[in-house]
Amino acid sequence: MKIFLWGSAISLACTLAACQHSANAPEPSEASFLGLSGTVWRLVEVKSMDDALGSIRPDNAEKYTLTFNADGTIAARLDCNRGVGPWRNEIVEPSGGSLEIGPLAVTRALCPPPSIGEALAGQLGDVRAFIIEDGRMHMALAANGGILVWEPVAPQQ
Repeated sequence: MKIFLWGSAISLACTLAACQHSANAPEPSEASFLGLSGTVWRLVEVKSMDDALGSIRPDNAEKYTLTFNADGTIAARLDCNRGVGPWRNEIVEPSGGSLEIGPLAVTRALCPPPSIGEALAGQLGDVRAFIIEDGRMHMALAANGGILVWEPVAPQQ
């Protein structure tokens, strides 16, 4: 079952990668935001599709978070920088679907190493699909560019 769902996510990402976002596209409806709206996620790892590169794990997951707002905006913490922009998704099945992020407006501070914030900001614009499996969100990047793995951040009481 997991292999089938994961394969479906990759297939969906590849299909969606061929699509271009139109500047004349209609504004997304409120229903477009129901899947991820109001959720906050922190980065667990960046998985490369190239075995030679492997996976990258952030030095501190709290430095890399995404907040999906109900109004269709996303707030990103990218190490010492912040980003904001639009997001939208369409639920294909209960655990996933298409996902578009950006373009993001990002601050440009020079973060101390080892920072993956700048690279992550670029990768977020390449997200095409997501699937939630075992409580984690896996974002598929266009053109087999890799997988961004996120875990939910518990709401503060």
